[in-house]
Amino acid sequence: MSESAKKLLDAAGQKTVLQAIQQAEAASSGEVRVHLEDYSRGDALARAAFLFGKLGMRNTVARNGVLLYIAVKDHQVAIYGDEGIDVAVGKDFWEAEIALMTQHFKQGDYAGGISKALEQVGEKLREFFPHQGDDDQNELSDEITFG
Repeated sequence: MSESAKKLLDAAGQKTVLQAIQQAEAASSGEVRVHLEDYSRGDALARAAFLFGKLGMRNTVARNGVLLYIAVKDHQVAIYGDEGIDVAVGKDFWEAEIALMTQHFKQGDYAGGISKALEQVGEKLREFFPHQGDDDQNELSDEITFG
């Protein structure tokens, strides 16, 4: 893990974000991941799309995975939603969540900003992709990944 990512999310912050991921997924069939790295290597959304595939997030049954991506040193944030959730919520929703995170980040509240965005993503996932009972499996790891 990069030093920048460590500073952005210390152990307590990682625990807070992990709990937010699990809560966002709890009442839905959606899958959520968070990835942090120093540099986006270009356009942040394009990088998020690349990582979405690399992390196996295209493999969800309902195509309802969501990746929150943060390039720490580039000060870039992107959210990439698979086609199922992206069609349901639209571009304005993702932009509002990025603005929410950015507002928290400017105050030094990184875990809070990520967690708040995850909470709202979870609400949309519950609305459009409710939990499917005992057959609903956690299809992807909830771990925060670092580049």
